[in-house]
Amino acid sequence: MDIGIYLRFVIWDLSFFGLMEIIPTIIAKDFSEVQEKIKRAEPFFDWLQLDIMDGKFVANKTWQQSEDLIKIKTKLKLEAHLMVAHPERVVDDWLAAGVQRIIVHWEAVVQAGAETQHISYLQKIIDQVKSQQKEFGLALNPETPVDILADWLLQTDLVLLMTVNPGQGGQDFMPKVIPKITQLRQIWPDGKISVDGGIDLEFAKQCSQAGANVLSVGSALWRADSLEQMAGLFKKI
Repeated sequence: MDIGIYLRFVIWDLSFFGLMEIIPTIIAKDFSEVQEKIKRAEPFFDWLQLDIMDGKFVANKTWQQSEDLIKIKTKLKLEAHLMVAHPERVVDDWLAAGVQRIIVHWEAVVQAGAETQHISYLQKIIDQVKSQQKEFGLALNPETPVDILADWLLQTDLVLLMTVNPGQGGQDFMPKVIPKITQLRQIWPDGKISVDGGIDLEFAKQCSQAGANVLSVGSALWRADSLEQMAGLFKKI
């Protein structure tokens, strides 16, 4: 079967059976904001993403006290998107706090592993996560090619493609990332491909058509007049 026809069939199939997953994202200044948004999101979603920034890997700095999560009882599964310079130093803390998925940036791995070898460095992080029976995700910045992930996909539960430069909410979506979604879907036909950054309803449709099956959405949800209504619109994509 022609790959273009195959991909269109797969994408139609995902849409038809309602398998598009929507994950709200939180860029929080303090724990009270985390608590408030978890409470708001809980009735409408299964997962929620915590964006964790250390002011080093990216310029912005967010709430980072993983131990606070122990105070929360929620049915939501939480993922920690670690936009930090040395993810291996904090992975165990977030796992102990109860997150179900750890997402690290390929670019942070390459930078932090430069003193040794980033391949063994990344494997160490994967082993940290998998030893706790949790999910592991890799994030890529807009300029990073997807083919560098080929050797890691068998150990990866989710790939997050940034559609903005990481570190700040409310940025404009970068359409140039859409071909990367299609390329990744070709080499990873059964994988979870998420897109994150500047996602509105129109760009969400384009990402779905390209092969994404997870949408990480921030401003479009939290700034909506009705979170419930906007959640419903995204889920219909």
